[in-house]
Amino acid sequence: MPVDRRGGVDTHWVRMGHGHRKALLLHCSLGHSGGWQGVARYLDDMLDMTAFDLPGHGRSADWDGVSDLQTVSMNMALDFLDPDQPLDLIGHSFGGTIALRIAVERPELVRSLVLIEPVFFAVAMADRPDLLDMHDQDLGPYYRAMQAGELEEATRIFSGFWGDGRAWDTIPAPQRAAMVKRIRLVHAGHPQIYGDKAGILASGALDRLSHPTLLIEGGDSPPYVAAINDGLMKRLRRAERIVVDGAGHMVPITHPEEVAAQVRGFLESVPEKQPVLP
Repeated sequence: MPVDRRGGVDTHWVRMGHGHRKALLLHCSLGHSGGWQGVARYLDDMLDMTAFDLPGHGRSADWDGVSDLQTVSMNMALDFLDPDQPLDLIGHSFGGTIALRIAVERPELVRSLVLIEPVFFAVAMADRPDLLDMHDQDLGPYYRAMQAGELEEATRIFSGFWGDGRAWDTIPAPQRAAMVKRIRLVHAGHPQIYGDKAGILASGALDRLSHPTLLIEGGDSPPYVAAINDGLMKRLRRAERIVVDGAGHMVPITHPEEVAAQVRGFLESVPEKQPVLP
């Protein structure tokens, strides 16, 4: 489990699996690279997987509080990629938005995309402005707690909405403390996921993306995820989509076997020498 410099950040990363096909795994906000262990267990014969901790997560260095969090995370990811050997990018939640941006900005590095509950809200809000009021109602208490500096309360609300279904008091105290410490990182990602700061939606770049893409969502996830995937399906040229019944936003954690089976089936249809269409 080495720590070295990636994208200018001291980065902790792990390798899993002994397959011949390389993949990079990008975790969600408040998570860490170890969250992929369940999925990796069911793919270890197929994939040679690298997963790293995003800034301020796991054992990687803290976010500097100034730089654009998604851009820093993307630059870390780019330092794991080989221009002579495109690989499969697998991202969950915020990690899915990083994977999508890499495919847009550095398409030659990517063989395929697996986006699990990607939280690119800008797509949903552009297509479904009616969701804005619902979003304000659902997450208003979280934002008010953040503004008041009530970080534990904000984290409790956020976890209840986007977490794995466990009641806050049942989460081990060290894990709760780590989540509270990192909750500001969720806000740090907003300029890209809500505001499309990199312009990958406004520029029309998604419509030109030609990589084979699998969209995965939980059947019990908040409706914003389905709206995001609706929008991505309209724009991406080679996308397919599956729903894991009975799962929520943390589907790769709670349903690793089902997610891995879908990833395996998808990747079996993507040749290792995958041409990028013009």
